[in-house]
Amino acid sequence: MDSLHEGWFSEFSTLWPGQCMSLKVKDVLFHEKSKFQDVLVFESENYGNVLVLDGVIQCTERDEFSYQEMISHLPLNSHPSPKKVLVIGGGDGGVIREVVKHPEVESVTQCEIDEKVIEVSKKYLPYMSSGFQSPKLTQHIGDGFAFMEQHCNEFDVIITDSSDPIGPAAALFEKSYYELMKKALRPGGVVCTQGECLWLHLDLIKSMREFCRTLYPVIDYAYCTIPTYPSGQIGFTLCGVSPDTNFREPVRQWSKGQKKELKLKYYNAAIHRAAFILPEFARQSLEDEEVIPEQGVNGEREAPKGPKEATAGNS
Repeated sequence: MDSLHEGWFSEFSTLWPGQCMSLKVKDVLFHEKSKFQDVLVFESENYGNVLVLDGVIQCTERDEFSYQEMISHLPLNSHPSPKKVLVIGGGDGGVIREVVKHPEVESVTQCEIDEKVIEVSKKYLPYMSSGFQSPKLTQHIGDGFAFMEQHCNEFDVIITDSSDPIGPAAALFEKSYYELMKKALRPGGVVCTQGECLWLHLDLIKSMREFCRTLYPVIDYAYCTIPTYPSGQIGFTLCGVSPDTNFREPVRQWSKGQKKELKLKYYNAAIHRAAFILPEFARQSLEDEEVIPEQGVNGEREAPKGPKEATAGNS
């Protein structure tokens, strides 16, 4: 509540020093400390209802679809047969809503540590949490580490929809977590995790790429735009256990009618491909010793300019 002042909410954090996002507040709908974090929901002037955890915006009704669709459909449309999906976190329900849209998905397991977030989202974010009603879904309230230790070689896709690396989500940005995800995947499996912001967290993204490269034969990084996340952008770290995985080319594409039926507002095949094209400052920072093929004018990959082929990186 310290972030509320004279009718405005301001998002302060050491993760983005010297800047903050502010939204005008119409009404505070809920505020309570759960076992794990401070939970706040308020109705904003322009962005609908807003979920805030430990002072940081998690989602707003106006722009949530860009993040939810991309973190879900990028990995799902990079796997030829994503029958069994695990979602770590995602208590607001947006990722579940998108995952259960896929006819290929037979079952979704959600592991969320904070039951209060699910409870609050069902009440104040009804569209976002609508996927909770799906018969495909099984919910597990508890720690994602402990859950995956007991479920090896079980999932085709694992999506980690986490908050920032402060508080209960900090461990989800460490090497040991990516090792557990790898063990929980079936052959050919892929993971997609919330990958922070290119404008603010390049050092963190770079360090994560380094340890992911020691675990997975294919890694990549994509991003989308979203107004209410810090600097208006959020990224995704993608890893595959098969060297044949190509995150940059969707294995399935939907017709205009299918996209309308699926109620997609951000994701399509073109945005899937474009999401991996990083601005030059980020590409140079993240490539390290990788040799990154440039992209030709017609979208074809040109030959690598160095002695080894890249399995990840940017065009």
